Amino acid sequence: MKERVLTGDRVTGKLHLGHYAGSLRNRVILQDQYESFVLLADVQALTTHFDRPELIRRHLREVALDYLAAGIDPEKATIFVQSMIPEIAELTVLFSMFVTVNVLRHNPTIKSESKNSGLDEMYYGFLGYPVSQAADIAFCKATIVPVGDDQLPHLELTRKIVRRFNELYKPVLVEPKPLVGEMPRLVGTDGNAKMSKSMGNSIPLDSSAEELVTLIKRAVTDPSRIHKNDPGHPDICPIYAYHRAFRPEGIPEIREGCEKGTMGCAACKGQLASALEQLLAPMRERRAFYEARPGSVDEILMSGTRRAREIARQTMQEVREAMSLDYFK
Repeated sequence: MKERVLTGDRVTGKLHLGHYAGSLRNRVILQDQYESFVLLADVQALTTHFDRPELIRRHLREVALDYLAAGIDPEKATIFVQSMIPEIAELTVLFSMFVTVNVLRHNPTIKSESKNSGLDEMYYGFLGYPVSQAADIAFCKATIVPVGDDQLPHLELTRKIVRRFNELYKPVLVEPKPLVGEMPRLVGTDGNAKMSKSMGNSIPLDSSAEELVTLIKRAVTDPSRIHKNDPGHPDICPIYAYHRAFRPEGIPEIREGCEKGTMGCAACKGQLASALEQLLAPMRERRAFYEARPGSVDEILMSGTRRAREIARQTMQEVREAMSLDYFK
């Protein structure tokens, strides 16, 4: 049997090129190598959008379309909705009984995300996000979880939770292994450290050809390069970072032209726009196909959720038995 891999996203908005470079591109490859489960994390989206649930309803279908457009194949991967697997919530509660608050408070990812969340207070659901994530992984007994370096603390906590459960009760859960690969974090078009829709510096995957050109033209470049023939510094230019992520074969030419001042920013942006159009054009076609068939998208999500639920029921039966909670066999 193939090993099982779990990936997913909080459904807080349309996905963009940063998501594609950081995870989606890799997921399309992994679905041919592993038994793939892809999570639409709507419950975890409530950690920052609890007062705007109507947005999550819309975003869920937008992200599902992004998955299908990017090449996630529902015949190869199980795409499912988190909130429709009540066993995940049950497992989250059971895990929370032996995870201390101090462990959660000192999780570096929680620390950084709480600073960026804009929330006035630390809510229980936000603090417990890593426990919920552990349940996401454990319910389907995923053996592999693709992560970037910044997500390793989350996964390490999952591994500790699973080990602790197996030690306390019975070894029924699987300790997942991280699949750490090169998952580049794209800078925003404004030069900020992270591409983010909320910051208005992203390039959405559903951008039209015209929108793509406009967004690339507006993107900042090397601020010290005032004239076309001025020598540039590609390593501080977002456009060069995009070339590196999506057009690596052209890197030597771009670097030389920029540093010597023989290639202007407009020409550099033009080459990037052409490369990104080749990437996004097939996605638009797939998206248009599914947008014209909303019932088909719903069936994909319901079918994937049914399959995930069957696995969840089996896992929770084993968990309850291990914890002596199966009172009425």
